[in-house]
Amino acid sequence: MRRLALLLALSCLVAPAALAAAPTTAGSRPHNVILFVPDGLRAAIVRPDTAPALADLRDRGVNLANSHSLYPTFTTPNASALATGHYLGDTGDFGNALYTGVPIAAATGSVTPFIEDDAVLEELDEKYGGNFLNESTLLHAARQAGLSTAAVGKLGPTKIQDVSEPSTGRTTLVFDDQTGTDKGVALPPDVLAALQAAGLPAKAPGRGENGKTNPGTQVANVEQQRWFTDVVTQVLLPRFRQADKPFFLVYWSRDPDGTQHNQGDSPGSLTPGINGPTSLAAIRNADDNLARLRQALKAQGLEDSTDILVAADHGFSTIAKESATSPAAKGSYPDTPAGQLPSGFLALDLAKALNLPLFDPDKGNAPVPAGGHPSRGNGLIGPDPAKPVLIVAANGGSDLLYLLDDATAKPAAETVVTALLAQDYVSGVFADQARLGAIPGTLPIEAINLVGSAKLPRPALAVSFRSWSTGCDTPELCAVEIADTGLQQGQGMHGSFSRADTHNFQAAIGPDFKAGFVDAAPSSNADIGRTIAHLLKLKIEDKGHLVGRVLTEAMPGGVLPSVQSHRMMARPGADGLATELRWQSVGDTHYFDAAGFKGRTVGLE
Repeated sequence: MRRLALLLALSCLVAPAALAAAPTTAGSRPHNVILFVPDGLRAAIVRPDTAPALADLRDRGVNLANSHSLYPTFTTPNASALATGHYLGDTGDFGNALYTGVPIAAATGSVTPFIEDDAVLEELDEKYGGNFLNESTLLHAARQAGLSTAAVGKLGPTKIQDVSEPSTGRTTLVFDDQTGTDKGVALPPDVLAALQAAGLPAKAPGRGENGKTNPGTQVANVEQQRWFTDVVTQVLLPRFRQADKPFFLVYWSRDPDGTQHNQGDSPGSLTPGINGPTSLAAIRNADDNLARLRQALKAQGLEDSTDILVAADHGFSTIAKESATSPAAKGSYPDTPAGQLPSGFLALDLAKALNLPLFDPDKGNAPVPAGGHPSRGNGLIGPDPAKPVLIVAANGGSDLLYLLDDATAKPAAETVVTALLAQDYVSGVFADQARLGAIPGTLPIEAINLVGSAKLPRPALAVSFRSWSTGCDTPELCAVEIADTGLQQGQGMHGSFSRADTHNFQAAIGPDFKAGFVDAAPSSNADIGRTIAHLLKLKIEDKGHLVGRVLTEAMPGGVLPSVQSHRMMARPGADGLATELRWQSVGDTHYFDAAGFKGRTVGLE
């Protein structure tokens, strides 16, 4: 820890912030803001032939070329960063599946729920004082300031954009997959009447064929997103114009993420993987949604008074499920090809390494039988599932590990790390060294901003899985990663610490941004949140201090800041394996490029 503190202190000394004073929006009334999130859009895939509307916005406005997703590179963690401007150590949203500390009834009593669900999010809020993120969201602050607000799109991250205490009521309009059902956020009567007048159903369409994972889909999520876009263009924008006050709208496009996960273009094969025709159709679907939003802004006379920020939550990779070292891969499972890793392979392998029973938290804590695997990859390891020695929250390209008993945490962690370093599918381990002490091969989770003011339990260990390129000219576009998931080899996933997953697409355009400007300074999803708060002149009281910065260099009068590059290496563990972290900094703000073991992570070449 002393070495880490010294390194970070030296980084700050040699990388002073060279930021211009934050330009202010002209006049007393802020411009409107739209945050458009094309879930899972890789920066390098956006070209005039693949995504003409996105490429046009980027090239005419600000190209945030040195962009970053927060690690772990999953949806809800980055939704929390976009929503609050804080890193994960403050929000506690460490993964799409995480240990909540208490059973969640809306997730069949699981302590490791998948939180892309309105009912699960509502329950988390209730159990953690009305706001499980422990930080004000921008939409909450905007509606408290009197702005018109709405969040539209993918179930889970859409609702995260406006978590609030139940006593304050909810006036932000929320449209997601569960709209029109008893699980969704209720809409006021005048909005229901407006939907009817526009000829739009009050219930969101399902995904249909797009939601099928096996053998996979060959259609993009067109119908559902057409409805979301119709809601914005035919109901919300006219409503906002009539209200004649600034508005803040979040549009979260499920595509290309959902389609890239489920695509059936290359079942079992690493090529074309997520670069096949179905994934390209999903990118064009999100692109078409953005084009329609911009056309509607122009038709409503709102184009010149509206800033649009585009920020994907993370990048993407193709799934690999092969391992020469994993005991789990040597088993036989009815839903897994022979020799491949089953869902929950990490829980299976660690239960074997610890010589302890494994239980399934998503099946009522039932024992995982011989020849079986956890239903959703999550696992409770120990003699008693109510008091497990180790909890595994499976997420895809990274898994989160929790140790609850302080008396046994350190020796258990050392055994677990030894087991992890023996597996060819692991590339990088971060440990809660303040609690566990320094463990050879690992770097501290403090180094990646996972320790802050969060209410939710933080993981003891974060494990990133191996990634590599299949050999194209742009490694980020043909990256492959081991993933702890029920999806098949050849389909898509994210979550690792490879640059393919951290390099998300970001751009901005509007009256508060420069035109035709390529921003070479690093940016992150936390920066996008802080920049929106600045544009809307929101006064937000932060509880934690792990925050992004305002991207002033992208605004008229702003200058590029001083940027420094950094590298940190762990003390080698077994077989000389050592986690390496590469990041950039602007003053005290850090941007994490890639991490893992040399030769096992795209971006550490």
